Amino acid sequence: MKNEALIREFYESFARADAEGMVRCYAPNVVFTDPVFGELHGDEAKAMWRMLIENSKGQLSLTFDNVQAHDTTGSADWVAHYTFSQTGRKVVNRITASFEFQDGLIVRHTDQFDLWKWSRQALGLPGYLLGWTPFLKNKIRQRARQQLAKYRARKG
Repeated sequence: MKNEALIREFYESFARADAEGMVRCYAPNVVFTDPVFGELHGDEAKAMWRMLIENSKGQLSLTFDNVQAHDTTGSADWVAHYTFSQTGRKVVNRITASFEFQDGLIVRHTDQFDLWKWSRQALGLPGYLLGWTPFLKNKIRQRARQQLAKYRARKG
């Protein structure tokens, strides 16, 4: 039950745009993975959530359900509604998350979603035409990682 509560706290914090509440759920050596950022470790993963919440400027809403957790693993489904800052386009992203726990914290968090579907919403026609290609997938990841590096450099 405590791991289920941890997942709920993570998403309740996210819904309140409370990045610090989210990162308190993570172990120092957390590994986060998703189709946009790839694999992030520790402070890099925590900075990603801070950046995303800051960039949303209060225009992000989310719901979550199907929270399940056991001693070492868990999962949840969540849906984010936001405006993609680079294009001003509305996005509804449906995500399946899986978690691994250790010592009462999240040590691994993997978000899975359809990157082509996301790119069609976020990028419009280019995403529709090229979102399924390795070329555009790599460009999306490269840009996301560059933005995260700039954010981390600015925040120190």
